[in-house]
Amino acid sequence: MPVLDPNPQNGQKKLLLVLGAMLGITVIIAIIASLASP
Repeated sequence: MPVLDPNPQNGQKKLLLVLGAMLGITVIIAIIASLASP
């Protein structure tokens, strides 16, 4: 079973979406923290 399926099932797509959202939120928090630090 490949890690990145060309046609992922609904559960896998949802999991990828959640992981992507978590990664994006982490990046945004890191950018805000680096801007807020003097």
